[in-house]
Amino acid sequence: MSCADVTPPEAARWAARAGLPLPADRHAAVAATATHIHSVVALLRELDFGDTPPAPAYRAEQEMHDAAV
Repeated sequence: MSCADVTPPEAARWAARAGLPLPADRHAAVAATATHIHSVVALLRELDFGDTPPAPAYRAEQEMHDAAV
């Protein structure tokens, strides 16, 4: 599905299906937000993280602090 496919009726249907019925005046705003979220996620999926280790591999206590002023 492309980002342009999120319409106010679809957003209302998805919200109702999730148990969150929306007032009619919120359908357009929720559809716009869903479209934005879809575009951000699509952009993130294009990133190449290469050899980036997963977050649990990070150890804050091993970090070298250099507070030279």
